[in-house]
Amino acid sequence: MALTYKKSGVDIDKGNKLVDIIKPLARSTFKPHVMTDIGSFGAFCKLDTKRFKDPVLVSGTDGVGTKLKIAFMMNKHDTVGIDLVAMCVNDILTSGAQPLFFLDYFASGKLSTKQAADVIKGIAKGCIMADCSLIGGETAEMPGFYDKGEYDLSGFSVGAVSEKEIINGSKIKNGDVLIGLASSGIHSNGFSLVRKLFFDIKKYSHKKKIKEFGCTLGEELLKPTKIYVKSVMKIIKDYKVNGIAHITGGGLTENLPRIIPSKAKLKFVIEKGSWPILPVFELMKDLGKVPEAEMLKTFNMGIGMVLIVKRSDAPAVIKKLKRLKEDAYVIGYVENGKRGLEYK
Repeated sequence: MALTYKKSGVDIDKGNKLVDIIKPLARSTFKPHVMTDIGSFGAFCKLDTKRFKDPVLVSGTDGVGTKLKIAFMMNKHDTVGIDLVAMCVNDILTSGAQPLFFLDYFASGKLSTKQAADVIKGIAKGCIMADCSLIGGETAEMPGFYDKGEYDLSGFSVGAVSEKEIINGSKIKNGDVLIGLASSGIHSNGFSLVRKLFFDIKKYSHKKKIKEFGCTLGEELLKPTKIYVKSVMKIIKDYKVNGIAHITGGGLTENLPRIIPSKAKLKFVIEKGSWPILPVFELMKDLGKVPEAEMLKTFNMGIGMVLIVKRSDAPAVIKKLKRLKEDAYVIGYVENGKRGLEYK
């Protein structure tokens, strides 16, 4: 019997069928700067030099991490693509850059066309939410490398900002105010602790109804990461923003100090109780007896993005964010002192 690639576990025809499904999804995200269709060896985008003066390209790459285990558990794959886009575009947004395009990498042991299509539907939805274009990607079938029904996911995004408009923290000053934008939930970090607590220690089922959540445990854990691009770009257009931090793994504790210039004698002061802690974090803290400091340096605790603005601009910025359907709070301030962060 002749050996074929298909008999080795790789079905090229199935991969081609997936590409046919992906094409209209990707096209639905295309902006005028996209110059090529899905399927070529490389994707072309034209940079708008009228919009971006002395343009600087900003790139970011990330994955979804072990949150994917929740998707496998629930056999629900249409939201993790949103997480993937969010983790990349929210990062490049912190420099004031507008995301332009996105590429994904999807790898599985045996390709399920429906499963992969659901994931990419989420990626396309995330790109629309981020106002960027899904211009390409890679689908890899790797027999024996992944467990049955499982896959890995990563992504890459590029944005642009005019050089004079780069936000890098250099303008942060004593007296500035920290505005926190609410997260939608756990987002895409800390899931090794999450899974250890709920499934290994407490033996909960993902189907368990949790009163505090108003939904099942699985539904709460799978809530997609919030994409802040459209709202924050509108704030940047109208107000001077001196710094932006994306609150990912490391929480407020580790992500905020990253944007203080290395030689600056400034510190961020976070006022505890200045924003509502989401029920999922309160429950984890109580069930696992997790120390507060550990929670603060592992999870976003209800704040997914922080903007640093002049104190005089803070009321107007918050008012506009609320008009943009963002829950926003003054969560702290900047003062002179040893570079870092403290809680009060």
